[in-house]
Amino acid sequence: MVIVKICGIKTLKDALAAIDAGADYLGFNFHPGSVRYVEKEICAEITAVLKKTHPRIKLVGVFVNSPVEAVKDILDTCLLDLAQLHGDETPEMFAQLAPNVFRAFRGIPVDIGGHVRNEAPAMLMDAAVKGVYGGSGITADWSAAAVVAAKYPLLLAGGLTPENVADAIRQVRPWGVDVASGVESAPGVKDAHRMSAFVRAVQQTFDGGR
Repeated sequence: MVIVKICGIKTLKDALAAIDAGADYLGFNFHPGSVRYVEKEICAEITAVLKKTHPRIKLVGVFVNSPVEAVKDILDTCLLDLAQLHGDETPEMFAQLAPNVFRAFRGIPVDIGGHVRNEAPAMLMDAAVKGVYGGSGITADWSAAAVVAAKYPLLLAGGLTPENVADAIRQVRPWGVDVASGVESAPGVKDAHRMSAFVRAVQQTFDGGR
């Protein structure tokens, strides 16, 4: 089955609605420049509840060029399972956070050396939008992503919606799909109906087999 990650969670209500919809992973954005930014203290309150009530759900922190020690602090404080590096982090930073880290590439990576995780997801591929670190709503290059997905357990992001995610899965055959803006009623505000529709579309389509 294709894994579903719903990213940009800011409230407990949205977290629970995402889980009810069928999400496997939840993402919390710690990039201050994002409309989906969540304070560490608020995230910790949300995740404390989730770890008790839904321990199977994987919790991911999204970071953009944050210092390694700051990332580690948030991972510990918020009880997060993984760090998603969505900026211009170096292989050295990646190594310091391994194994609980995966890299998000904006567009097709020229060189993935030192940035591949040995477990799923090996990496995330997002759309390449200048000056935007994810959540742009722009569709990624599915043809190029399919080449990467054939080699690695890929988490596909970039402009996915309930309306197009089935086509994305059929074309790319990713390990998982990641959605943020595609299941919102307004920037940063999750829509329970669209989250449910997204997961249904994933479940009803071809199994990526990763």
